[in-house]
Amino acid sequence: MNPKVWFRDQKWGVFTHYTYVEQNDPDRVVNQGAGRTSWNECADAFDVERFAAQLAETGAHYLMFTIMQATKYLCAPNETYDRIIGAKPGEACCTRDLIGDLITALDRYGISLFLYYTGDGPHCDPAAGEAMGFHDRYVVLNEKFLENWSSVAREYSLRYGDKIKGWWVDGCCKVHFNYNYNDHWLEYYVKAMKAGNKDALLAFNNGVFEKVQFYTPLDDYLCGEMNYFEDIPETRFINGVQWHTLAPIGVQPKGTDHAGWCRPGCKHSAEYMRDYVKKVNGKGGVVTIDVALYRDGHIGAEQLAVLKALKDL
Repeated sequence: MNPKVWFRDQKWGVFTHYTYVEQNDPDRVVNQGAGRTSWNECADAFDVERFAAQLAETGAHYLMFTIMQATKYLCAPNETYDRIIGAKPGEACCTRDLIGDLITALDRYGISLFLYYTGDGPHCDPAAGEAMGFHDRYVVLNEKFLENWSSVAREYSLRYGDKIKGWWVDGCCKVHFNYNYNDHWLEYYVKAMKAGNKDALLAFNNGVFEKVQFYTPLDDYLCGEMNYFEDIPETRFINGVQWHTLAPIGVQPKGTDHAGWCRPGCKHSAEYMRDYVKKVNGKGGVVTIDVALYRDGHIGAEQLAVLKALKDL
């Protein structure tokens, strides 16, 4: 089947953050009071079997899972990355192949896996960012960074092959930061991420807008990052690219409902989300829902109940 048709038919899926700054931060609810430990200890605490079983209960068709975000810490070993930043195994990439373990657990339920990557690499770590070639978050990109950072993605792509159905690539902005991303720069990722699976579906994020927008013809589906589940497509495609949106259902701790990524609580009811997903699917669109994933690898009861309401869609 055409992979783009396949993705449309998935209808909806789940997004989760699992990162050093979330599950390993003592100030976050998702830390579960574990305190700050090594990244290896945190990754080892993740019960992939429990998580996969929960997703199966909801009827979710796919999962989008973070490899990393901003820091130097990655969710699976990567020799290319270690070599570039000068790290020993286990210092930055966890020794556990958390992505590989997820693939095995999800396969039992027929749940597909997408990977979250970023276009700004480990920019919050001065040493790793500098070694990668990312010198300043507010200046244009350079070829050294693109070559280095895409080669890290390439190693993962070749390792996991067709078990990775797609990638959602954050921080490829021309709007929010002066990264100077263009189709030439994005081609580095296209070649790397499709190296192990030519049918992998890619989406590059240009920022958060009030409506889902077209960005580049290199997209196989639209990133569609939102803060709310409100936008409804008029048709399945925008400029020939599959309509898709991603937003968090969680609520910020201070009571605002702006963003809410990897946060507990529900800004929308189960009835609202069911109606919303049905409307989007009816126009040929796809919806991805970000939920709070706890350190031990479980989804909280309140958000799980909302996802279960979508099971038969």
